[in-house]
Amino acid sequence: MGNDGGSIPRRNELVKNAARAPTISELKATALESLGHAWAHCALSGEPLDVDTLVSDWRGRLYNYEAILKGLMPSDEPADVTPSSLGIKSLRDVAKLKVSKNGKKWVCPISMKELGPSVKAVYLIPCGHVFAEVAIKEIQDKVCPECAAEYSPKNIITVLATTKEDLDQLESRIQDLRSQGLTHTLKKDKSEKKKKRKNDDVKEEEKNAKGERSNGETKPNKKSEDSRISGINNSLAASLTAKVLAEQDERNKRRKIIAQSTAQRNEVVR
Repeated sequence: MGNDGGSIPRRNELVKNAARAPTISELKATALESLGHAWAHCALSGEPLDVDTLVSDWRGRLYNYEAILKGLMPSDEPADVTPSSLGIKSLRDVAKLKVSKNGKKWVCPISMKELGPSVKAVYLIPCGHVFAEVAIKEIQDKVCPECAAEYSPKNIITVLATTKEDLDQLESRIQDLRSQGLTHTLKKDKSEKKKKRKNDDVKEEEKNAKGERSNGETKPNKKSEDSRISGINNSLAASLTAKVLAEQDERNKRRKIIAQSTAQRNEVVR
């Protein structure tokens, strides 16, 4: 610059539109847009929510059941977000939601208001029926209006809670349940029992291995695919688990073939 007839611009000339804090209306619009996305997409996979397999955790976040199931299965594939990172350790940490529909719209079965970002919604534990919060407050009953299942005020869960009051209440509830050895769905937390059972299984295998070595016999330890889902009583969970296991077995098979072909090519090059 210089000797070219130009001039050096001043800072206030370059920054005419200085950064400003967003207005309240802009913040509300952004929050509503984010909430709308959460009402339509799984918080784990990001895929569109399926109302027939809709589940929710203790914070009121929404998921597809299959996404949770896949996330809980052992996998070699890295994932940015896992159920464990969201506080979900087992299927008992999510509740199956039952949503009423009017055509394609999700609605409250009492008020018939459309459920979504503009209407504060809640669901009941243990039944999982979803309502507009204002409808539940008006009836002030101790049983679900849809199925007559009993519930307590503490087990009214806000869907996609955003306020500090709601989040604090949900946090207090889950801490109280965990202190009692219970999960979000009021079922017993089996994590400790699983650890004990796993340790017992390891001890039993070591004992059998020692016995086989002493007898000079070896027995193959095979685990059929059916045995992997034999303990699942829920038919939907069993079918989805079988599907996920089949996909994992197919991926492992392809990886093994690729690894073998790569090794053979390396041998040929040598």
